[in-house]
Amino acid sequence: MKGMSPLLRRTPRKKPSERTVTLIGKPDCHLCEDAEAVIEDVCGALGTPWEKKDITQDEELYRAYWEQIPVVLIDGEQHDFWRVNPQRLRTALGG
Repeated sequence: MKGMSPLLRRTPRKKPSERTVTLIGKPDCHLCEDAEAVIEDVCGALGTPWEKKDITQDEELYRAYWEQIPVVLIDGEQHDFWRVNPQRLRTALGG
């Protein structure tokens, strides 16, 4: 595989338990609460660890995502915002 284009090189797919989901939201946000419920359900079923970050406590997150909350990251990369589709999240996590 040495010398092969990175676009053609296959990398091993991570197991759901090796991924990390991050929910970026704020208190008293009904969309954030809905997103949290979906994440709890999907991540719980797949054994995927997840965390919640408060956009009001982090200036960098605030600048980056204020107009999109809730925002869902998978392994640090943006996956979704506003509404979280459970099937899309499950598929992205490999479940």
